Amino acid sequence: MAPTLHHRISQSSYRSTKSERLTGSTFGQSLFNSVAVLLGVGILSEPYAFAQAGWIMGSVLTIGYALLTCYTAKILGRIIFEDRKLRTYADCGRKAFGERSSILTQLLFCLELFTLCVVLVVLYSDSMQAVFPRFSSSTYKFMGMVILIPTAFLPLSVISYTSLLSIIATLFIVVVLAVDGLSKYDTPGSLLEFAQTSPWPASSQKLGLSFGLFMAGFSGHAVIPSIARDMRHPEEFDSMINYAFAITTAVYGTVGACGYLMFGNDVSDEISWDLHNTAGYNATLGQIGLWMLVIGPITKFPLSTRPLNIMFEMLLNIDPNSQLLRKRRLTEQRSSASLQESILAQASQREIPHNGLWRSIIASQFILLATERIALVLAIVGVAVVVPQFGTVMSILGAFCAFSLCVIGPLAAKLTIYRATGWSTARDWCLFVISVVMCVWGTVACVLNREEGL
Repeated sequence: MAPTLHHRISQSSYRSTKSERLTGSTFGQSLFNSVAVLLGVGILSEPYAFAQAGWIMGSVLTIGYALLTCYTAKILGRIIFEDRKLRTYADCGRKAFGERSSILTQLLFCLELFTLCVVLVVLYSDSMQAVFPRFSSSTYKFMGMVILIPTAFLPLSVISYTSLLSIIATLFIVVVLAVDGLSKYDTPGSLLEFAQTSPWPASSQKLGLSFGLFMAGFSGHAVIPSIARDMRHPEEFDSMINYAFAITTAVYGTVGACGYLMFGNDVSDEISWDLHNTAGYNATLGQIGLWMLVIGPITKFPLSTRPLNIMFEMLLNIDPNSQLLRKRRLTEQRSSASLQESILAQASQREIPHNGLWRSIIASQFILLATERIALVLAIVGVAVVVPQFGTVMSILGAFCAFSLCVIGPLAAKLTIYRATGWSTARDWCLFVISVVMCVWGTVACVLNREEGL
């Protein structure tokens, strides 16, 4: 699907990796994980992206971004497989640019996840308003904190299961879109009578806005190195990632094209809004779809905030699993052991001073941890209130974060690590420059669109 890397990973490298891994994910499991990462809430804005770019540019961007991000995913896979010590995206950046790159990588990760969390809050509140229009979207955002704050304290074992609901909710929208479009015979909202569409974008600003909207759908590279490293048969990675991006492109392209045909240039930045507000559809199916969009973001929210919480807690030295706290526990255990040996006859009282000190440490750590997690939820909801447009937030997520992490970063890493010459390097430099231009263009378009919406 994407261009094949000029320098293939050697079979000996694959065999050495394979021989050291007797377990791991199969081809099918890796494919499911990759598709699950790529398919997200960005699917709801695909028709709006086509409305901004027009048929011609929209098709070019969808296929072009799919090929480009598939290619950069293979770059990350190549870097991972050539060095068995590497496991994550940050490790790839560290190998290419040194230790200092970790700070920038962490900041980009945090910005991407923070923006994604804002998208989830906006989607949840908009869907709640559609179900119960009695209150405004902003009101539902504040009301949602009653649910969102407790989810920040859920264990990962619970979060992993609930996040599956968000995938089901997203795919259910595809079913609703197809059923509604084929059950209505007149425009708007019909796949049997098309709405008015355009072949080209109306302005350069709208085209720039579409850059981020399309790219947001292919932003899964942060976890692709981990998926690659976990594969039982690493030599199948390129084939697996081709299938993953082919499936994702087919789903995004189908939803984008169908939604644009159904609602034309007046399509909303959330296709779910149009499906709910258009007369002539199955009301029960529409209500189920809206409730899925209420539940989906809430279940995905704790999984998306978890890496942010871990990073902030490590910076504040309040992470329960951090090395600092482990050392404190070890010291406390040793102190308790000495105390036990010295006053063995008073077993019921021997740990009172130390337990009291440890309880004080635990209490202060928990207060700081709870404050950090609550403050993060408040910050996310606050930004969601200030920037309430779903399409604008999705475009920012794609234009700046996704371009930086999914395209610019891998291309820069390949150019830095391998330093080759010839057609392959010239092609990579062209892709790099074009990506930087699109990143800047798309980000500026998002800012201008936000100012016009005020």
